Amino acid sequence: MYDNSAFSQKRPVRVGLVGTGYTAKLRAEALVHDERSHLVAVVGHTPQKTEAFARDYQIMVVDSWQQLVEQDNVDLVMICTVTRDHGTIARQALESGKHVVVEYPLSVDVAEAEELVELAKAQKKLLHVEHIELLGGLHQALKQHLPKVGQVFFVRYNTIKPEHPAPRKWTYNHELFGFPLIGALSRLHRLVDLFGTVMSVNCHNRFWEIETQYYQSCFCDTHLCFNSGLLAHVVYGKGETLWQAERRFEVHGEDGGLIFDGDKGLLVQHGEKKPIEVGARQGLLAKDTTMVLDHLIDGTPLYVTPEESLYTLKVADAARRSAEMGLTIIVEDE
Repeated sequence: MYDNSAFSQKRPVRVGLVGTGYTAKLRAEALVHDERSHLVAVVGHTPQKTEAFARDYQIMVVDSWQQLVEQDNVDLVMICTVTRDHGTIARQALESGKHVVVEYPLSVDVAEAEELVELAKAQKKLLHVEHIELLGGLHQALKQHLPKVGQVFFVRYNTIKPEHPAPRKWTYNHELFGFPLIGALSRLHRLVDLFGTVMSVNCHNRFWEIETQYYQSCFCDTHLCFNSGLLAHVVYGKGETLWQAERRFEVHGEDGGLIFDGDKGLLVQHGEKKPIEVGARQGLLAKDTTMVLDHLIDGTPLYVTPEESLYTLKVADAARRSAEMGLTIIVEDE
C-alpha cells in the first residue's frame, strides 16, 4: 500500500514528534533505541520544557507543528498532544505526504475522523491510531479465557480514579480532552474489539466544576446494547468527588464468569475459582512503536486498523449525544 522502498534500502524512518509529555517520552525512548528509526525533531507547548526534551534526545526544536509536518527530513509524524488537536495535525501531516501515528482518538469529531481515514488511503500513507489497551495483559487474558465462559450476556467495566485535588491540566479541560468517553476511547474500544458492533447507547454524564473550562470531577455512566444481544455497563470517573479507586472488568457468561480486579484475574465456574495470570502493562508504547516500524519497513500487519478505531469513535459520539439529549441513541452501521 505504501512506497517503503527508501526504508527497505536501510535508510531509517525519520520521525517528528508533536508533544513532550509522558507518552512523547516513551515514544522517544523507543525510537532512539531502534536503529531503524531516527528521531529528528520535536515541537512542544512550553519552550523551556521542549528545549529540555530536545537536549535529552539530541534532536532539533521546531517552532510549530505546522512547520514540523512540512519538513522534508520527516517521514513519520507522531502526535502525542492534547486530544482536541489530533485531527487538525493529522490532516496537515497527511496532506504534506507524511505517515501518521496518533494517540486515540483520531479526532473528537466523527466526520473529520472519517475524512482522515479516506485521506490516508488517497495519499497512500500510514494512519495508525494507537490502542495499546489491546496489547496489554488484561486484554490478552480476556481473549484467551472468553471461550471458557460460554455465551456472554453481560459485561461490566469500571475505571474510577479519585484525585484530591484534581489537577488543573488538559485532561480536566472540556475542550482539550473532549467528551469523557471520546478522550478515554479505550474504555469502549476494548469492548468493541471483544464483542463486536453496538446497536444502541444510553449515557448519563455529570461534571463538577467551579469555572467554565476546567472541571474538578466527571462521572460517566453508560449502557451499551450490542447487536449480539450482549449488554454492557461502563463507568468512567475521575476527580475530587470520587473516593475509591477502581479498575474492574467483569464478564458474565452462561458457563462461567471472568473477574479482573486491578491486575488480578479469576475464572469462576460451577463453584470453583481459578486464578488467571495477567501480564504487565509496562512497555506497551514501545511495543506499539516497534510494530509501526515493522509495518512500514517490512509490511507486517498492525494490531488495529483506523477503521476499527473510527467505529468505536462513532459509539463514543453516540454516548455523547445520548448524555446531551437524554435519549437512547441508535449507533450507525459500520
